[in-house]
Amino acid sequence: MNIAVASGKGGTGKTTIATSLALTLSAQGQEVSFLDCDVEAPNAHLFLHPNFETSRQVNRLVPGVNTEICSGCGRCAEVCQFHAIAVLGGRPLVFPELCHGCGSCGLECPENAITEIPEKLGILEAGTTPEGINFARGLLDVGEPMAVPVIRQLKQWQLSRSAGIVIMDSPPGTSCPVVESIRGADFLLLVTEPTPFGLHDLKLAVQLARELEISTGVVINRDGVGEPEVEEFCQQVGLPVLMRIPLERDIGEGIARGKTLLQIRPEFQPRFNEMLAQIMDVQAVGVP
Repeated sequence: MNIAVASGKGGTGKTTIATSLALTLSAQGQEVSFLDCDVEAPNAHLFLHPNFETSRQVNRLVPGVNTEICSGCGRCAEVCQFHAIAVLGGRPLVFPELCHGCGSCGLECPENAITEIPEKLGILEAGTTPEGINFARGLLDVGEPMAVPVIRQLKQWQLSRSAGIVIMDSPPGTSCPVVESIRGADFLLLVTEPTPFGLHDLKLAVQLARELEISTGVVINRDGVGEPEVEEFCQQVGLPVLMRIPLERDIGEGIARGKTLLQIRPEFQPRFNEMLAQIMDVQAVGVP
């Protein structure tokens, strides 16, 4: 079973919940894998302390043009939906930052003047935590604009070899990296906060989950601050609120020091056990 943990906005406690779920499963004696899909700013390793043992490079393929045989016909620029190639004065210009690696330019070139050249996007790393959790993360190179290929390759690299339950810590928001992270998940756990911003972004995340037809539940973090509209919205649309975490100083201070929620509040362990049981029930009946 694959459980994705996401949030409509950053800073809601998504990684706090994801790491706690992984630790709870490990404490139950279950085989668990953790994928940090927030490749632009991965931080789950700060809480789970994996020993990275293997790594691999992530590349994307960008067009390289052999100008000696290129006729300058412009067919490559015509088929490129992302405007990564332009032809000026019969000479092709390639903009690698815009290329999505679809390969259409090479397939359509009548002179076969275009070949695909690998260009580094980032790296993938994998290892094991002290609790025996199989941990893997992607890390996008600084300045690279495309997180999706790194996330896709991370999932392909690990999901095929992962047994048991997989926890996927997604990027914040509702953009393409989030879609790629949660695609194929059996259950989506949305972490939110009871504020106007939290409600607005929760609505967007719920819409995304329903378009992808993923069973969904909600965790309300920093409970006790703000207004009740978030919980009212969940009731209106039939989303189960699976856990509430109070806004209390010791929790914030502990997490800022790199402690997990279960280290700060061991009494939360039964709550996570109960939430996991609810997730299994919700996923089994297919609640939206």
